[in-house]
Amino acid sequence: MDNATRILCCLDHHLDHEVRLILYGRAAIQLGFPGAPEAVARSLDVDAIIPVGQVETLAADQGFWDAQEAANRELEPSGLYITHLFPSDMVILRADWLDHLVPLEKPATRHLKLFRPATVDLVLTKMMRGADPQDLEDAAFLCRQDGLSRSALESAFDQAVIPDFPEILESFKTCRPKVLDVAIC
Repeated sequence: MDNATRILCCLDHHLDHEVRLILYGRAAIQLGFPGAPEAVARSLDVDAIIPVGQVETLAADQGFWDAQEAANRELEPSGLYITHLFPSDMVILRADWLDHLVPLEKPATRHLKLFRPATVDLVLTKMMRGADPQDLEDAAFLCRQDGLSRSALESAFDQAVIPDFPEILESFKTCRPKVLDVAIC
């Protein structure tokens, strides 16, 4: 069983009500794409984006936080965890990213309703840490999976909403030509 599935099934086991999570990072690649690279299955965490309009609701959901804490305790001996839950205004995404969510069919969960952003939005999220080799490999995989052309990426870059942090803007600028290099012509 891949690590993302293990983490999410553990979280689901500790939940007693429905929770919607929008995954990104390597968990979204592992669970959202057939033939994902083997390395993504070994990621030790699950990252999620919380739409800005839902941050307060999730923050007030004590049952979710209790389940998250219980899952992390249970998973701690294996080094797995779920802690990276970012408001959407802290992640590079297109302005209309919520209109393009993709439901995830696996793993089968009782309480978790799982989604991932559109592939092009996942590529944008991979541009937040500069020219990180792992993120560039993931971006290349995503571009191949959806046949993302340079023009499709340029359009997404133009629509990107970049968090107001100089280091994220600099990372985006640094990554832009590198991601274009991995686009499908």
